[in-house]
Amino acid sequence: MNNNGDADGGDADGRVEWAVVGSDIGPLLLAATDAGLVSVVFHAGPAVRDRAVGLLRTRLGTEPVEAPGSGRLTEPIRQLVEYFAGSLREFSLDLDWSLTSGFNRQVLRELATGVPYGTVVGYGDLAARVGQPGAAQAVGAAMGSNPLPVVVPCHRVVESDGGLGGFGGGLETKRQLLALEGVLPQPLF
Repeated sequence: MNNNGDADGGDADGRVEWAVVGSDIGPLLLAATDAGLVSVVFHAGPAVRDRAVGLLRTRLGTEPVEAPGSGRLTEPIRQLVEYFAGSLREFSLDLDWSLTSGFNRQVLRELATGVPYGTVVGYGDLAARVGQPGAAQAVGAAMGSNPLPVVVPCHRVVESDGGLGGFGGGLETKRQLLALEGVLPQPLF
């Protein structure tokens, strides 16, 4: 995983380009800047899409442009297709981290680089990895605010007792992603 785009506000030309693409877990809105992929949004029907574009406008201070053929989105789309086909186990994308900061960014970067495909980590364990062993709830909050789900795999963070924990994309989506990665059995039907 390439963790470029560390600067807040990230891109050179100020453009944010986005598109909605189909996936095995429903439509995903992907947005990118010159620095890299900045946002992935689950269940991107019209209402969710409008809310996500509004959030990008507010947070990044520019009008996002719908650009389904965007060169910025070509590689993220290609890698997501390969991931859902089961042939990609590690994303190698430039990421624009400007929608997260501080502790949340630290936790998400550790997750992106330290929890590989087909494995899970507990909230408390992830907190300990970033030097904050008592911050399991704060890790949960960081997962809930992850601007790059799937690519930064918050679905791999589970409760220490084996429970799935929460998930912004819904527990069924989390189950599907963990089944794809072989952590959970595939449904029988």
